[in-house]
Amino acid sequence: MSVTAGTIFQDSNLPLTIWFRTMWQITSQKNGISALGLQRVLGLGSYKTAWAMLHKLRRAMVRAGHDRLDGVVEVDETYWGGEETGAIGRRTELKAIIIVAAQEDGKGIGRIRLRSIPDVTRATLHGFIAQSVAPGSTVRTDGLPAYLGLDGYVHDRQVQRRQEEGEHVLPRVHRVISLLKRWLLGTHQGAIGQDHLNDYLDELTFRFNRRTSTSRGKLFYRLAQQAAQTDPVTFATLAKPQFIASGGVK
Repeated sequence: MSVTAGTIFQDSNLPLTIWFRTMWQITSQKNGISALGLQRVLGLGSYKTAWAMLHKLRRAMVRAGHDRLDGVVEVDETYWGGEETGAIGRRTELKAIIIVAAQEDGKGIGRIRLRSIPDVTRATLHGFIAQSVAPGSTVRTDGLPAYLGLDGYVHDRQVQRRQEEGEHVLPRVHRVISLLKRWLLGTHQGAIGQDHLNDYLDELTFRFNRRTSTSRGKLFYRLAQQAAQTDPVTFATLAKPQFIASGGVK
């Protein structure tokens, strides 16, 4: 049996040295690397190969069953996508909805969690909080009624009197949202498909939660360790059917 069996490296035709170089490119650069950039740096013959490698590694960045946030945690939603006409309030037909949780650490931000969600219903919002925040914690939200009735948490509900107050009410979440959008627009030129958005959110979570590490080598080791513990992912499960035909998605 191959030593790569049962890991994300299973059935890869690339040598492990290429995978290790890819992981170093991801962890040694503050903002990571795009698939096109990786293809150029490693001299890969296929954009598709670079894209698949990066997405497989992103699947290893946030482990299932990870420790939940605790203490005081701010929670809010944001949107990703182009301009949309006719949408009222928090309804959207085309934009992706992203929910963000940011742990309070004094005046700063502790760990974070991000996830793309289908809607802002009570079931969806409460489900994210249950998965991301430890019971007994204080959850601070805005006045959206769907957050009401949180079971097992102290709900600190901040009702905004004016739209511009949002940043003062939930300053940590808004800083994370600003960082997220700058990163998506910068490193990835904004070309992020909704079907793969959670992979990018996992990468930002991995980076942000380890931002105080002074050793790039430790980040590389952590990613390699988690990659070896992550189940194999086939290209077919990563990509839309039209990727194979057209040769490109983000």
